[in-house]
Amino acid sequence: MKNVRLLFQGDSITDVGRDKRNFYDLGPGYPKFVAEALRSQYPDTTFEFINLGISGNRTDQLFDRLYPDAIALEPDVISILIGINDIWHRCPPNFVMTTDEQIELNYREILKNIKKHTNAKILVLEPYLLDSESVSEVKKDIGSLLAIVRKLADEYADAYVPLQDLFTAALENQPAPQYYSADGVHPNENGAKFIAEHYVSAINKILN
Repeated sequence: MKNVRLLFQGDSITDVGRDKRNFYDLGPGYPKFVAEALRSQYPDTTFEFINLGISGNRTDQLFDRLYPDAIALEPDVISILIGINDIWHRCPPNFVMTTDEQIELNYREILKNIKKHTNAKILVLEPYLLDSESVSEVKKDIGSLLAIVRKLADEYADAYVPLQDLFTAALENQPAPQYYSADGVHPNENGAKFIAEHYVSAINKILN
């Protein structure tokens, strides 16, 4: 029987209020739906699912905790969804000015260190923004963030989930962004299931 330790890493989209006293608690977001789907699709595989996403994290904060919260756990697969706070926190009331160059350096060092210090396969999930007044100031920066993440995924990732493109395509048939997210960033249950569906499709080529 195959054993797979899968680590979910990221910010609030991954965290979703999980019980931080128990890293096996996946919370109510997309990690829960991914775990349910993979256990169903791979009945002969024993999965160990760990969620260490932390709400509000930027790329620098994920890098700072990379050893205890990723490398030391020796995952077989690590998925990362990070970056939206790097551009969101540029706006008031935060005013944390992480430049594009810093974002790329932080994210590159995260991926380089995972490659160097583990044997984990890497699944990168693309940050995204849906239409909402609450993220109107952030929209001007999403293009540069996506360009960085896509470039690094091409260099380091074993699988990639282009969430911005996937949500954009889905909204052609479901034109209300609020169907997936009330604020354009944090998914509701529909959004979490949507992310999980495409996550599972992408990770199949790793698990197979």
